[in-house]
Amino acid sequence: MNRIMAVMLSMTLATSVIAAQDQQATNTATATATTTTKSAPKKTVAKKPAPTISEQLSAMKQAIDEQQQQIKQLSTLVESRDQKIQQLEQRLDHSQTVAAQAQTKADSAVAQTVAERETIGELKDDVADLKTVSNNSVLNNPAALKNAVWTLQEPTQTGGDPQIYNKAMESTLTIRFKGINITPGGFAAAEFVRRSRELGADVTTPFNSLTMPGASQSQLSEFFGSARQTRPTIFVEGRLGHADFSSYLSADFLSAGVTSTATQTNSYTLRLRQAWGQVKFDDGWKILGGQMWSLVTENKAGIAPSDDLGKTNDARPQTIDPGYNVGFSFARQYGLRVTKDFGDKFSVAFSMENAQGTLTTHGNAGNYLLGEAGASNTYNTTSNYTANPAPDLVAKIAWDPGFGHYEVFGLVDRFTDRVFPCVEYLTNPTLCGTAGASAIGAYNASKEGGGFGANARWNLASKHITFGLHGFGGSGIGRYGAGQLSDLSINPDGTVHLIKNLQGLASLEWHGKKLDVYAYTGAEYAGRTYGFDPNLGTAGEYVGYGAPQFASYGCYTETVPGTGNTNTGGFNPGALAHCTADTRALIEGTAGFWYTFYSGSKGRFRFGTQYSYVTRQTWSGADAAGDVGALTPEGLDGMVFTSFRYYLP
Repeated sequence: MNRIMAVMLSMTLATSVIAAQDQQATNTATATATTTTKSAPKKTVAKKPAPTISEQLSAMKQAIDEQQQQIKQLSTLVESRDQKIQQLEQRLDHSQTVAAQAQTKADSAVAQTVAERETIGELKDDVADLKTVSNNSVLNNPAALKNAVWTLQEPTQTGGDPQIYNKAMESTLTIRFKGINITPGGFAAAEFVRRSRELGADVTTPFNSLTMPGASQSQLSEFFGSARQTRPTIFVEGRLGHADFSSYLSADFLSAGVTSTATQTNSYTLRLRQAWGQVKFDDGWKILGGQMWSLVTENKAGIAPSDDLGKTNDARPQTIDPGYNVGFSFARQYGLRVTKDFGDKFSVAFSMENAQGTLTTHGNAGNYLLGEAGASNTYNTTSNYTANPAPDLVAKIAWDPGFGHYEVFGLVDRFTDRVFPCVEYLTNPTLCGTAGASAIGAYNASKEGGGFGANARWNLASKHITFGLHGFGGSGIGRYGAGQLSDLSINPDGTVHLIKNLQGLASLEWHGKKLDVYAYTGAEYAGRTYGFDPNLGTAGEYVGYGAPQFASYGCYTETVPGTGNTNTGGFNPGALAHCTADTRALIEGTAGFWYTFYSGSKGRFRFGTQYSYVTRQTWSGADAAGDVGALTPEGLDGMVFTSFRYYLP
């Protein structure tokens, strides 16, 4: 197209040039003629001859060549411009495409942001509803959270993402092995206790052994440093079908073997604390077996030995003292437990647990047998074990309505001894004859005991404050208290007589980001259980527990070490004479704190201090003149504990 236009333009220019030259030749000839006519008289001057046609054509060709050269240059410029325009159009198209893509992405981002904001809003509403309606169901009971998260753990069964489960459930030390999670834990402890009166005890306080005023130990103080509360743990969990499987193992070193000393190596034996396995079905049924916290022990939420994140669920006092606080009811022992959860708010449980009795009696004849010392291949040969006819049976109901946690529980236990009526043969000469003490007519005598208890805990001030009340009462339940008061005594005829027991604890805790402060007040009570045996001595004697006729005047008089003037090597405090001193009540007040220096992916480091004041009040006894119930001796102790602990992450 451009070339055709150039040819046409060239022809037009050529025609114009020829016409112009013809017109010029005509004008010249006319002008010459006119001039010749008018100027005839003048002298004729010779003119340059006009260009020939050949010359004109040559000039015209040269002009055409120049025009074609210019046209060619113009064509080149036009092509260059067209190329640039085409490039600009291509760039414009690309820019428009990029802009369209950017607009699409922007629209998508805006839509996603709006959706996320709506989702966040819905989540906030849900969380607000959960806080309002069921504050304890999920926030205090991780079981519901675990049930939801577990669905993300097995993608082959539920289509979930196991990485989400790992982030939510595993610690930095969790090992994934053949479909189960193995999480080691626990802490290393560096602790000491300073008591105002010597008890010969490590950091665990024997509350029922507080000395009377006349004891030489009451004139000495004691300091013990210890790492024996160091506690390794391991938690294992997995899922199969519609059930969760878990197991927990923990131990410490608060036990001593026959070779344990504190003179150089402080070599103490490893002590089993817990070792249990549990299967939990999706329909709310749970079966638990092993050594665990007794069902008597208060829980923080629901009924479980631990929450579903592997953290213990028992509501123990936060004390450094491993004996916790007087008034706290607990035991760690064998148990087989069945639990049914009705959602997150209501649970019921039943367990059968290891039975064992604690005995205190005075003055009885040898007409009964309750058990024997431990066998050398299985038990501690220096400790006595009762012969138990049946396990202890415990039932509990727990309720988490949304404000507070509430528990009601009951315990049934049974004690049996072997009675020998012919030890005091004069009681029944027809049966026993006159040959003296014998096993004639021996029989078994049993007594059922038990009690009822209730617990309540409230989280206040956005969970910064926890207030709790605990109470447990009955007969033959003394060993379930931190003070370890006796379960039973013995009647004059050799049969079992249960001791009435009461246990109570009030707790107040404040929890901050780094600082936890606690205070506890607790008490335990043991009732009098005694009788008169006319066959003892010349006129008969009172036997049993807490009789007001028991002598108490010797509780205030210090005695020399050992017996008489015998050298006992300095490690045998003199026993108080005429000082029965059966415990009526133990009372303890405790205050302390824990401060967390660091808590993160590298673990946790804490420091704690505790002060406790304990008093051991005894049943009134007779004075030196024989006045019944005239004296009430009392033992007391003030104790300071400190602890540095490093917890595995």
